[in-house]
Amino acid sequence: MKIGFIGLGIMGAPMAQHLLAAGHEMFVRTRSKVPEALKAATVCATNADVARAAEVVFLMLPDTPDVEQVLFGEQGVGAGLAKGKTVVDMSSISPIETKRFAKAVNDLGCDYLDAPVSGGEVGAKAASLTIMVGGPEPVFERIKPLFALMGKNITLVGGNGDGQTCKVANQIIVALNIAAVGEALLFASKAGADPARVRQALMGGFASSRILEVHGERMIKRTFNPGFRIALHQKDLGLALAGAKKLDIALPQTASAAQLMQVCAAQGWDQLDHSALVKALEHMAAHEVAQA
Repeated sequence: MKIGFIGLGIMGAPMAQHLLAAGHEMFVRTRSKVPEALKAATVCATNADVARAAEVVFLMLPDTPDVEQVLFGEQGVGAGLAKGKTVVDMSSISPIETKRFAKAVNDLGCDYLDAPVSGGEVGAKAASLTIMVGGPEPVFERIKPLFALMGKNITLVGGNGDGQTCKVANQIIVALNIAAVGEALLFASKAGADPARVRQALMGGFASSRILEVHGERMIKRTFNPGFRIALHQKDLGLALAGAKKLDIALPQTASAAQLMQVCAAQGWDQLDHSALVKALEHMAAHEVAQA
């Protein structure tokens, strides 16, 4: 197929590489140097040109305003769409705005899927992402072989916007788990126990989790190079709290995690991996989790 891919960041670049490696013709739009693995792709002058050249256009962008600008700004994707093409937004953005974007694309005679992902840089590189999809089932089935090149757990959650709602729910769970692991390891370390051995013991019990396995190790080894930045997770929790307000529900633990991330932002740590949320807890305790 002729595929467009806009958003060649930490995760977008390896995702696009998997599509290209499978033999699809790739069209990209980038403001920076094209990664070496994407040299075979055609670089287009505008987002509209990407849409004109491609049958399916994938987006992997930081936030809701970025998606809106790429879709509907000057020389945006919308200007290059023709009837029968498909837009697949794999960014993590507002479910409410997603429904508006989908309608605008549908009004142009084109299909729209929201398909946010979970798995971070590691999952993007390994093509093992979890992909949560919202949109019509026939469109999902048509695009699913492309999703299968980037991920393994691929689920049609419901209609447009439901994929984004699922991703917000995912981010709530991940944030609260990171905070829980951070508190547990801080407690153990401050009490004088070796946090690495505590983590090892916990990995064999009911407290075991993927967060404890991966991010617990990051906290102990102090490896906070970004796989998924705090700033992006902050944005996602903002979407959760804004949605909660509209739904008239309370998300107290989500609000607490968001405040911990705000502490990190205030200290200039928001470009670190979200496992660095533990640094907010350490800051308040004046004690650092570290391997004994």
